[in-house]
Amino acid sequence: MIRFENVGLRYGMGPEILQDLTFQIEPQSFQFLTGPSGAGKTSLIRLLFMSLRPTRGLINVFGRDMSVISKQELPALRRKVGVVFQDFRLLDHLTTYENVALPLRVAGKDEAEYRSDVIDLLKWVGLGDRMHVLPPVLSGGEKQRAAIARALITRPEVLLADEPTGNVDPPLARRLLRLFIELNKLGTSVVIATHDIALLEQVDARRMVLAEGRLTIFD
Repeated sequence: MIRFENVGLRYGMGPEILQDLTFQIEPQSFQFLTGPSGAGKTSLIRLLFMSLRPTRGLINVFGRDMSVISKQELPALRRKVGVVFQDFRLLDHLTTYENVALPLRVAGKDEAEYRSDVIDLLKWVGLGDRMHVLPPVLSGGEKQRAAIARALITRPEVLLADEPTGNVDPPLARRLLRLFIELNKLGTSVVIATHDIALLEQVDARRMVLAEGRLTIFD
C-alpha cells in the first residue's frame, strides 16, 4: 500500500533528519513506530500522510509515485489515509458530531448519506451521549476518541496515529488500543507512533524503531 525506498528528509538547508528509510506498509497490517523524542516520528507520519514530500528517495502510495502526484490529486489519495494528530485538531465551534462528520462534508457528501454512520461510529468509540457538545466541554480522553472517530469516518485503508494515548490514563489507553485492534481486524492497516512501552507490550506486532534518523524493523 505504501512503499519507501532510500527516503531522506531535511528541512531547508539543515541536516537530514530522516536517512535512507526503506520499508513497506502492507495491506491489513499492524505496526508500532517508536523511538526517542526528537527521533523524527512525527515527520515520518507526515510523509506517510503525504503532507510532506521527501528530499530524496521514492515514496509509492497506492501504486502511485508521490513525486508525480499533482496537488489536485492529493486530496483523493489522502482520503484513503486517516490520521490522528497529537493535538487532536478539533474545531471548537463545531459539536463532536460535526467534527467527526467534517471530512465527509468537505468531500461534498449530503448529510442524509452519512448521518447514521457518524452516529454509529460515535457510539462505537463511547461518545454516543457526547455527540452534541462542543470540544471545550470534552475531557482529554473524549477529545482523543473524537479525533479517532473523525479519522475513521472515511473508512481509510491506512490509519496513522501519532501518540494516540499520550493524553489519557492507562485504562483508557488500553481501551483505545482495543479500538485500533478491532479496526485492523476489519481490514485497515494501522501505524501507531508511540514511546509508551506498556502499550507496545500489549500487542505482538511489528515494531519500527526510529533512532538518529534511521529505521530498524523488528517483525
